[in-house]
Amino acid sequence: MNCPAGTRLMMTADTVGGVWTFAANLARELGAASFKVLLVTLGPGASAAQRAMVSGFPGVSLLETELALEWQDPAGADLAHARMVLEQIASIFQPQIVHLNGFREASYGWKVPTIVTAHSCVNSWAVACAEDDAFTGHEWTAYTANVEAGLRQATAWVAPTFAFRDQLRRLYRLKTTGRAIRNGAEPASGQAPSKQPVILGAGRVWDKAKNLTALASIASRLDWPVRIAGASDAQGRAAVGDSAHCEFLGELSHVAMRREYGRASVFVSPALYEPFGLSVLEAATAGCALVLSDIPTFRELWDGAAHFFDPRDEGAMIGYLRLLISDDAQRAILQRAATERAGRYPLGRTVASYRSLYSELLAGTPVHALTLNGERMIA
Repeated sequence: MNCPAGTRLMMTADTVGGVWTFAANLARELGAASFKVLLVTLGPGASAAQRAMVSGFPGVSLLETELALEWQDPAGADLAHARMVLEQIASIFQPQIVHLNGFREASYGWKVPTIVTAHSCVNSWAVACAEDDAFTGHEWTAYTANVEAGLRQATAWVAPTFAFRDQLRRLYRLKTTGRAIRNGAEPASGQAPSKQPVILGAGRVWDKAKNLTALASIASRLDWPVRIAGASDAQGRAAVGDSAHCEFLGELSHVAMRREYGRASVFVSPALYEPFGLSVLEAATAGCALVLSDIPTFRELWDGAAHFFDPRDEGAMIGYLRLLISDDAQRAILQRAATERAGRYPLGRTVASYRSLYSELLAGTPVHALTLNGERMIA
């Protein structure tokens, strides 16, 4: 069953990190398929470059609220206000489906089917980063309760990998399995730029989970320059004092990032925690050889198409990078392997999987009962 033309979908998103790219890509593709999509931002407002990712596309409208994200308001002080604002928006837009890219808003008692896509959470971040004491105050107890309530009350919930889905089930003691729908990326457009002798990393430099300081710290021991894209503190200020070996590029637009992926020969993610890693997928799509931390989500997605290292072992990271710098044949093999693997995760498959889920919800199909060979369906 396909959703009828004109299906009205209200989708929330934040503008920090890959969630915006996911939401913008999905909204554009749904709009092109005759959905009417209202993209509602929470947290910081969209940048001009982010607005350009959805502006002028058929069927897509953007509304910025600046309501606090759940991790910005762990005690839920703004919860009642946020509910009132989102209910007012829904009363005007009249969505047939609500797709949330956060957790707690699913507990608002929506009158239509509600989907939560789980991109990350504070508690799973803390486990991966060995920060067990970081979120133990009363306000974080409220945060945990609100996340759990959202997952339990959503009509369906989705994670981008099986590994992250299973971690959420354990952390929040969920009875429903949830689905794994992998994120997707658009194919590289135009003529591929020639690869340069550059190593690229990307992500929020201020986020311990990204572990990008580990990459920066070894740059002087490599024969190729290292470039790191992403905001260097929580306020989005770019790094200063770049060395001759490691250049901090600051936060780049999605278009600019795709250019960086196209130029780089090797992409490195030393992340301690990454529920999916959209930057890795986009780098692979652009033909980068991948050197990745050995964490469950990366193994699930890239096993056999990347070199893996213990993210706390800088010697192992240096060893793989030196190998790829010095061995053109090995680098070319890994570049081809990454590109071929990225072909398993096209944006079109992600969109088709969400459209199928929307159709099931509109038809009243009991989503949690659907299985395929003992597993929930996966893109």
